[in-house]
Amino acid sequence: MVAEDIKELRADGNDPLFDKSNMLYKEFPSDFRQIRYFTLLIVQSAPLEIKEINLLEQQISEVIKNAVKHGNHCDINKKVRVWYSFSATHAHIIVKDEGEGFKDLEKWNDFNKKRLECLRDSNFEELSNYVTFRTKKSDDQDGGNALFAALEYWDGGFVYDDERNGVAMLKRFHQKRHGVTLD
Repeated sequence: MVAEDIKELRADGNDPLFDKSNMLYKEFPSDFRQIRYFTLLIVQSAPLEIKEINLLEQQISEVIKNAVKHGNHCDINKKVRVWYSFSATHAHIIVKDEGEGFKDLEKWNDFNKKRLECLRDSNFEELSNYVTFRTKKSDDQDGGNALFAALEYWDGGFVYDDERNGVAMLKRFHQKRHGVTLD
């Protein structure tokens, strides 16, 4: 793994992933107890051909949970806005909350880079320092692990807007016909 292979979080409000054209829209209160329900309302629009529907549902749930918990601090008066588009070949999601944004994006990238270097070098003793990413606002349930998975899962991009309280992501699904992968 060379430095160019390390995926990073980035903020770019002009990224094409923020284009909301032809996307469906839902708006939810920041009610932590209903995150699963909100996720199901979105995922029900996904076509049956998507083979990774459980992983997709999990990823969408994590992003909504972060918006509710970290962005809006479970304030029922604050909204989470979700734009989404699905086809047999893609899932495109934009989630925006009313919070102050992910201020520690660069710190998370540094942490992840060191974590990946420890993995690459099989430096498991040092890796123990990079198991969970915590900020001053983190609780016992937080660890940044959802972001590690998000960078891997959203292969078409995972990018924050300039305020860092919105994130756009794209997953590409590869279709197979007669054992041949089509793109």
